[in-house]
Amino acid sequence: MPQRARQLSIPATVPGTVHTDLLAAGLIDDPYLDLNELGDEWIGRTEWAYRTTIDWQGSAEERTDLVFDGLDTVAIITLNGVEIGRTFNQHRTYRFDVTSQLTTGENALEVRFASAWDHAEGVGAELGDLPNAYPTPFGFIRKMAANFGWDWGPQLVTAGIWKGARLESWSGARLAEVRTAVTLDGDTGVARVTALLETSGTDAGADRTLVVDVAGQRVEIPVSGDGPVAAEVRVPDVAVWWPRGMGAQPLHDLTVELHDGAEMRDEWTRRIGFRTVELDTREDAEGSAFTFVINGIPLFIRGANWIPDDCFPSRITPERYRDRIEQSIGANLNLLRVWGGGIYERDEFYDICDELGVLTWQDFLFACAAYPEEEPIRSEVIAEARDNVLRLSTHASLVLWNGCNENIWGWFDWNWQSQLEGRTWGLGYYTEVLPEIVAELDPTTPYWPGSPFSGSMEFHANDPARGNMHIWDVWNRVDYTVYGEYRPRFVSEFGFQGPPTWSTLTRSIHDVPLTPDSPGMLLHQKAEDGNGKLARGMAPHLPEPQSMEDWHYLTQLNQSRAIVFGTEWYRSQRGHCMGTIVWQINDCWPVTSWAAVDGDGRRKPLWHGLRRANAERLATVQPADDGLALVLVNDSREPWTAEGALRRLGFDGGMLAEQAVSVTVPALDRVTVALAAEIAHPGDAAAELVSVEIDGARAFSHVFAEDKDLALQATDLGVVIGPWVDGRQDVELIADTFVRGVCLFPDRLDPAAWADDADVDVIPGRTTVLTVASAEPLEPSVLGTHPVLRSLNDLMA
Repeated sequence: MPQRARQLSIPATVPGTVHTDLLAAGLIDDPYLDLNELGDEWIGRTEWAYRTTIDWQGSAEERTDLVFDGLDTVAIITLNGVEIGRTFNQHRTYRFDVTSQLTTGENALEVRFASAWDHAEGVGAELGDLPNAYPTPFGFIRKMAANFGWDWGPQLVTAGIWKGARLESWSGARLAEVRTAVTLDGDTGVARVTALLETSGTDAGADRTLVVDVAGQRVEIPVSGDGPVAAEVRVPDVAVWWPRGMGAQPLHDLTVELHDGAEMRDEWTRRIGFRTVELDTREDAEGSAFTFVINGIPLFIRGANWIPDDCFPSRITPERYRDRIEQSIGANLNLLRVWGGGIYERDEFYDICDELGVLTWQDFLFACAAYPEEEPIRSEVIAEARDNVLRLSTHASLVLWNGCNENIWGWFDWNWQSQLEGRTWGLGYYTEVLPEIVAELDPTTPYWPGSPFSGSMEFHANDPARGNMHIWDVWNRVDYTVYGEYRPRFVSEFGFQGPPTWSTLTRSIHDVPLTPDSPGMLLHQKAEDGNGKLARGMAPHLPEPQSMEDWHYLTQLNQSRAIVFGTEWYRSQRGHCMGTIVWQINDCWPVTSWAAVDGDGRRKPLWHGLRRANAERLATVQPADDGLALVLVNDSREPWTAEGALRRLGFDGGMLAEQAVSVTVPALDRVTVALAAEIAHPGDAAAELVSVEIDGARAFSHVFAEDKDLALQATDLGVVIGPWVDGRQDVELIADTFVRGVCLFPDRLDPAAWADDADVDVIPGRTTVLTVASAEPLEPSVLGTHPVLRSLNDLMA
C-alpha cells in the first residue's frame, strides 16, 4: 500500500466504493485507462475505514435500527466505540438495533472493511481448496465474483458502502417481511400476500390490522399474535401484463399497511403485474423441452446475458439502466439474463424491465467454481437468497430463478470429480436449498438448477437435446459455422468477440503505435489467447487485415457475422429450439469482448446484427436437404402474410433468375419455402448472390462463397450526404458493382454519433440509405470516405 494513502483521510461518497473515492481525490488514475489497472491491486489488499458522525436528537419511537442495504463486504460496524455487528456478504441487507447505543448529540459511526482477498483466502485455507475456472478465491466469499477478474473484466477488488444506509425508527411493530404471489384466475387477478411482523417489545396491538390494497380492491385482516398474516385480494377484469411484443404492460399498485387502531405503523408498496409463467420441461421424442410459457402462450426467447454495467455498480444510475435496457429492446431482445458472477441488480433495473416488458432471468450468484456448502458460507447463502427472492419476487418481468452458472457443467467436464474427492461442491444449494427458498417465498416463478442443465444429474449437463445448453466450442476451438451442427432445445450462452467502437478504444488506450498487440490493447483483452482466437475466427471468412483500422473493422464485422449465423439458425428451428440468449449485451469497462454495446455505451456492429437476426418477423436463408430454403419465422401473435421475391443476381446487378414469395406464416410459427433450383444453384459461386426482399424491407444478400473468395471489384462507391435535420443525416450509397459488408463509423468524427445499420450490401441499380444520428452536422467530405466508411471491396480489390 502506498505510504501516502496510509496517512490520508479522504471524503467518501455513500453509496460508493473505495476506488471511486480514491479516483475523485486524485490519488489513483482511472483504472479503466491504459495500464492503470495494474497499479491498483493494493486497494483490494488494504483495510479501509469509513467514519462519520450522526447528529441524534432522539426519537419518540421505541426502537431505532441502523440499516445497510449493501456493504462490500467484510466489515465491523461500531457506534460510539461499541461493536454493533459484523458483515460477510455484499449481496444482502443488514439491520442492527442501535436504540441503546445512540446518545443525544454527536454519535461516532465507523464501518471498517477488511481485505476481501485476505478473508477469502483465509476461508479457503480453512475449508480446503476447491476447483475454480480462475486462480482467485471468489468462491470463498459472498461478493461479486467478477471483481476478482474475468475473461472480460479487470481485477478491481472493491470495498465500501455500495448501497444506501439509514436510521429507521419505529414502535409497536413493523412489516419485517412481505411475501407475494401474483397470478391469474381466468379474467381475475389474484394477489396473495403474507406478512411477517417484528415487534419492538410493547404489545399495543390489541386492535392491530393488516390492510392490503391492489388496484383499488381492499381487504383488512385482523392481526393476532406474532405469526404470519395472510390475505388474498382478487381483482376482477384485470388488465394482464405481457412481455414486449405480446401485449401491454399494465402495472398496479400493491400496498400493504400495518395499523394499530387508527394509526398506521408501517407501509410497504410495490408495482406488480398480473401474469402467469411456467417453464415447460416435459419429456418428448427428442429429449426434453425448455420453453417459457407466459399467460398460456409458448414464447421464443430472444435474449442476452447481462453483466454488471460497471465494475463499480454504485455509479450505475437509473438513467444508465434505462439506456441499456432500451438498447436491448432496440436489438429486438425480449429477455435479459442477470448472470451469476455479478450482482442482484438494484430495484430500478427490474422496475424498468417491468415497465418496458423485458423479461428477466435471475441467476443466484454462483459462477464457474465449486462452492463450499459448509460454514461460514452456508448461512450467508441462505440469508442472501431469502433477502433477494423477497426483494425481487414482485416483479412481473421476473420469469426464472436459476441456481448457478456452469457449475454443474464443471462437475461433468472440467475434471472436478477427481479434484473434489467426495467433498461438497454446491450441488446441494442448486438442488435443495435454493429451490426450497423459491418455493416458499416466490412460488409463482419457476426455478431451474443451473445454466446449462439437462434436468437431471443422470444426463450430461450440456446435452443439446435436453434443457438449456451453452455453446463455447465456437470461439474457443472451432469455426462459427459449427453453430449449424447443433440442434439445441434452448441456448442460454453463445458468443463471439470483437473490439469496442473506435472512439471508446482510443479514449481508453493511448498506445503509440496502437496495434492489436500493443500493451494497452493486450491488457484490455482478458480472454485466454483472445487475439489468436480473433485471428483464427476471421481467417476462413475474411481477408487478412493490413492495418489497425482494417483489424478493427474486420473483427467487429466477424463478430456480428458469427452471432447472426448462430441466431438465425436456432430461430429457424422454432418449435424444437425455443430460445437463444447471446453472450453478452453490455460491458463493465472498455474492453475487447463479446458485448454488443461497449463499455462506453456505444453500439457495435453486433448490435445491428442482433436487431436483424432477432426481428419479430424474420426471413433467413438456411441449408436444406436438397439445397437452400427461405425460412420465415413469426414470433408475433398475428399471422404474417409475407410478400416479396428472391432474385439471383450477378455482381453487376444483372438478373439471372427470380422466384416470387407469397406465404402466410401462422402466429408463433415458422414456414419453410424451398428455393427453386435456378435460385439455389449459381453459375459462378464467386460472382453471384441471392437478393432477398420481403415486405419492402431492406434487401439482404445470400452469397455462395466465403467473403474472402468473392470476386469483389474495386469501385468508387457513390456517396450522397443529405442535410442534417433534427439530428439526422441520410447517407445514400450507389455502386456499379456489388459492394459487400458496408459499415459506417461516424463515432470517429463525433463520439456520440452512430449509424442506424451496419454490415449492409449495396447492389448495383439500387440506392442503399444509412442514417446517421449526431448532435451536430458531420462533415460530408469525411463522413463518406475511408476510414469512416468501410467495405470489403476496399480490402479485396
